[in-house]
Amino acid sequence: MIGIDWGTSSFRAFRLDAEGRVAERRSAPRGILAVEDRKFEEELLRQVGDWISAGENRVLMSGMIGSRQGWVEAPYVAAPAGVAELLTCLVPVLCEGADIRLVPGVTCTDAGGTPEVMRGEETQIIGMLDEIGDSPAIACLPGTHSKWARIEGGWIAGYATYMTGEVFAALRGHTILGRLMRDAPTDLAGFDRGLARAAEPGHLLHHLFGVRTLGLFGRLEEAAAASYLSGLLIGHEVRAALPAGGGAVHLIGAGALCDLYVRAIAAAGGQAQVHGEDAAARGLARLGRAAWT
Repeated sequence: MIGIDWGTSSFRAFRLDAEGRVAERRSAPRGILAVEDRKFEEELLRQVGDWISAGENRVLMSGMIGSRQGWVEAPYVAAPAGVAELLTCLVPVLCEGADIRLVPGVTCTDAGGTPEVMRGEETQIIGMLDEIGDSPAIACLPGTHSKWARIEGGWIAGYATYMTGEVFAALRGHTILGRLMRDAPTDLAGFDRGLARAAEPGHLLHHLFGVRTLGLFGRLEEAAAASYLSGLLIGHEVRAALPAGGGAVHLIGAGALCDLYVRAIAAAGGQAQVHGEDAAARGLARLGRAAWT
């Protein structure tokens, strides 16, 4: 089968064998916002049409491709939700030569009754269930809109979203804080200073102004300022989301961003285990095997 992780900004495809292993993979910066006039069928065939022609006609897709702005809207499933609930609500998509189905997103509400939504992250969480078993667990999926999910008995019991990545980009690019920042590689010392500041008394909104004043008084170098801001934001996120007393966190992702979250979780008293970027492929494989049996 073919598994597709199709988000807002990127397209990832996995050709999966009968055991769910990735036999071949492709990616392109062709997220749903990059597809002109909603020509998603044409884009799919452009990316993996040769796989379909070769006989891989079963296609399972997750992510924003199932949103209102995507190919076909796949309604959200209410948490608690696991494999069975997602399978029951798969949405078929018409496409010549292929049997395509969309994985629905998952919704829940916070303590105040405000709704939460995720699309794509539910499939990544499903992909790591075999590694964590049925024990209660906390999963973190860092990104533009970071998700912190409670896993109980193989179900997504609930979760919270933190707009950390988007706020970082907005503050750096569109506020006075960015005036004293210079493009530079990640400065771990600056990042750690931000983490330490996030642990001090005071609100995030107060701490943010210090990014500017530290620079004005020469106590924060321009090359380290963006890393300090990142540490400040991620530090506040982690301390808000991490259970009291710390504990284990299952990080789903890869690369430098996950490395920063490992540091932030450790600084807040937790321990992080990284599950890697193939969680989506494993989740699609698990759902696909059940969907076509």
